[in-house]
Amino acid sequence: MTAAQELDTALAAEHAAVYAYGIIGARTTGNLRVIATAAFNAHRARRDRLRTLIISGGGTPAEPTPTYDLPVIPSTAAQAVELAVLVEQRVTTAYLQLTASTDAAVRQMSALAMQECATRSYGLRPEIAAFPGMPPAPEPVLPATTPSSSAAPSQ
Repeated sequence: MTAAQELDTALAAEHAAVYAYGIIGARTTGNLRVIATAAFNAHRARRDRLRTLIISGGGTPAEPTPTYDLPVIPSTAAQAVELAVLVEQRVTTAYLQLTASTDAAVRQMSALAMQECATRSYGLRPEIAAFPGMPPAPEPVLPATTPSSSAAPSQ
Protein backbone atom coordinates (compact mmCIF):
# COMPACT_ATOMS: atom_id res chain seq x y z
CA MET A 1 0.00 0.00 0.00
CA THR A 2 1.36 3.44 -0.89
CA ALA A 3 1.56 6.33 1.57
CA ALA A 4 -1.31 8.06 -0.25
CA GLN A 5 -3.47 4.92 0.00
CA GLU A 6 -2.70 4.63 3.71
CA LEU A 7 -3.77 8.24 4.24
CA ASP A 8 -6.92 7.54 2.22
CA THR A 9 -7.67 4.49 4.38
CA ALA A 10 -7.36 6.55 7.55
CA LEU A 11 -9.47 9.32 6.01
CA ALA A 12 -12.21 6.86 5.07
CA ALA A 13 -12.21 5.54 8.64
CA GLU A 14 -12.51 9.08 10.01
CA HIS A 15 -15.40 9.85 7.63
CA ALA A 16 -17.19 6.74 8.90
CA ALA A 17 -16.41 7.62 12.54
CA VAL A 18 -17.86 11.12 12.15
CA TYR A 19 -21.00 9.61 10.64
CA ALA A 20 -21.33 6.95 13.35
CA TYR A 21 -20.80 9.40 16.19
CA GLY A 22 -23.42 11.69 14.68
CA ILE A 23 -25.88 8.81 14.93
CA ILE A 24 -24.71 7.86 18.41
CA GLY A 25 -24.96 11.44 19.66
CA ALA A 26 -28.44 11.84 18.22
CA ARG A 27 -29.65 8.69 19.95
CA THR A 28 -28.16 9.14 23.41
CA THR A 29 -28.55 11.47 26.36
CA GLY A 30 -26.61 12.61 29.38
CA ASN A 31 -22.97 11.69 29.84
CA LEU A 32 -22.98 9.31 26.90
CA ARG A 33 -24.04 12.15 24.59
CA VAL A 34 -21.24 14.32 26.01
CA ILE A 35 -18.75 11.53 25.29
CA ALA A 36 -20.15 11.00 21.79
CA THR A 37 -19.97 14.73 21.04
CA ALA A 38 -16.35 14.90 22.17
CA ALA A 39 -15.51 11.85 20.03
CA PHE A 40 -17.37 13.36 17.06
CA ASN A 41 -15.28 16.55 17.38
CA ALA A 42 -12.01 14.63 17.78
CA HIS A 43 -12.66 12.49 14.71
CA ARG A 44 -13.76 15.51 12.71
CA ALA A 45 -10.50 17.29 13.60
CA ARG A 46 -8.44 14.24 12.58
CA ARG A 47 -10.45 13.96 9.35
CA ASP A 48 -9.67 17.58 8.55
CA ARG A 49 -5.99 17.07 9.36
CA LEU A 50 -5.84 14.07 7.00
CA ARG A 51 -7.55 16.05 4.24
CA THR A 52 -4.93 18.76 4.63
CA LEU A 53 -2.09 16.21 4.49
CA ILE A 54 -3.49 14.63 1.34
CA ILE A 55 -3.96 17.99 -0.38
CA SER A 56 -0.50 19.22 0.63
CA GLY A 57 0.93 16.01 -0.88
CA GLY A 58 -0.76 16.76 -4.18
CA GLY A 59 -3.60 14.28 -3.76
CA THR A 60 -7.32 14.63 -3.80
CA PRO A 61 -9.01 13.52 -0.59
CA ALA A 62 -12.01 11.26 -0.89
CA GLU A 63 -15.30 12.78 0.08
CA PRO A 64 -17.54 11.04 2.59
CA THR A 65 -20.38 8.92 1.35
CA PRO A 66 -23.91 10.11 2.15
CA THR A 67 -24.45 7.14 4.47
CA TYR A 68 -22.52 4.23 5.96
CA ASP A 69 -23.65 0.74 6.84
CA LEU A 70 -23.58 0.44 10.59
CA PRO A 71 -23.83 -2.95 12.29
CA VAL A 72 -26.58 -1.50 14.47
CA ILE A 73 -28.55 1.71 14.75
CA PRO A 74 -28.39 2.12 18.51
CA SER A 75 -31.65 2.26 20.40
CA THR A 76 -30.13 1.62 23.84
CA ALA A 77 -27.14 2.98 25.69
CA ALA A 78 -25.50 -0.46 25.56
CA GLN A 79 -25.85 -0.59 21.76
CA ALA A 80 -24.44 2.93 21.49
CA VAL A 81 -21.41 1.94 23.57
CA GLU A 82 -20.84 -1.21 21.49
CA LEU A 83 -21.01 0.80 18.26
CA ALA A 84 -18.64 3.45 19.62
CA VAL A 85 -16.12 0.80 20.74
CA LEU A 86 -16.29 -0.83 17.30
CA VAL A 87 -15.74 2.54 15.62
CA GLU A 88 -12.68 3.22 17.77
CA GLN A 89 -11.26 -0.23 17.04
CA ARG A 90 -11.71 0.21 13.29
CA VAL A 91 -10.17 3.67 13.26
CA THR A 92 -7.22 2.37 15.30
CA THR A 93 -6.70 -0.35 12.71
CA ALA A 94 -6.84 2.19 9.88
CA TYR A 95 -4.04 4.23 11.45
CA LEU A 96 -1.82 1.22 12.10
CA GLN A 97 -0.20 1.26 8.64
CA LEU A 98 0.62 4.95 8.99
CA THR A 99 2.84 4.29 12.02
CA ALA A 100 5.40 2.86 9.57
CA SER A 101 5.46 6.00 7.42
CA THR A 102 8.81 7.49 6.45
CA ASP A 103 7.40 10.91 7.43
CA ALA A 104 8.00 11.48 11.14
CA ALA A 105 5.04 13.86 11.43
CA VAL A 106 2.69 11.26 9.94
CA ARG A 107 4.08 8.57 12.26
CA GLN A 108 3.54 10.81 15.27
CA MET A 109 0.02 11.78 14.17
CA SER A 110 -0.99 8.18 13.59
CA ALA A 111 0.47 6.95 16.89
CA LEU A 112 -1.37 9.71 18.76
CA ALA A 113 -4.59 8.94 16.88
CA MET A 114 -4.30 5.26 17.81
CA GLN A 115 -3.62 6.18 21.43
CA GLU A 116 -6.65 8.48 21.54
CA CYS A 117 -8.89 5.82 19.99
CA ALA A 118 -7.71 3.15 22.41
CA THR A 119 -8.20 5.51 25.35
CA ARG A 120 -11.68 6.50 24.17
CA SER A 121 -12.63 2.86 23.66
CA TYR A 122 -11.32 1.92 27.12
CA GLY A 123 -13.32 4.76 28.66
CA LEU A 124 -16.47 3.30 27.14
CA ARG A 125 -15.71 -0.34 27.88
CA PRO A 126 -12.71 -0.98 30.14
CA GLU A 127 -11.02 -3.73 28.20
CA ILE A 128 -8.30 -3.44 25.64
CA ALA A 129 -6.50 -5.68 23.18
CA ALA A 130 -2.85 -6.42 23.81
CA PHE A 131 -1.94 -4.60 20.60
CA PRO A 132 -4.76 -2.21 19.63
CA GLY A 133 -5.27 -2.09 15.89
CA MET A 134 -3.74 -5.49 15.23
CA PRO A 135 -6.01 -8.27 14.08
CA PRO A 136 -6.45 -10.98 16.67
CA ALA A 137 -3.90 -13.74 16.51
CA PRO A 138 -5.22 -17.02 15.19
CA GLU A 139 -5.65 -19.80 17.68
CA PRO A 140 -2.54 -21.99 17.74
CA VAL A 141 -2.88 -25.30 15.99
CA LEU A 142 -1.81 -28.06 18.29
CA PRO A 143 -0.31 -31.21 16.84
CA ALA A 144 -2.59 -34.18 16.78
CA THR A 145 -1.91 -36.66 19.52
CA THR A 146 -2.28 -40.37 19.29
CA PRO A 147 -3.82 -42.21 22.17
CA SER A 148 -1.27 -44.07 24.17
CA SER A 149 -1.87 -47.67 24.97
CA SER A 150 -1.63 -48.60 28.60
CA ALA A 151 -1.90 -52.28 27.82
CA ALA A 152 1.27 -54.29 27.79
CA PRO A 153 2.43 -55.28 24.33
CA SER A 154 1.44 -58.78 23.35
CA GLN A 155 4.15 -61.38 22.82
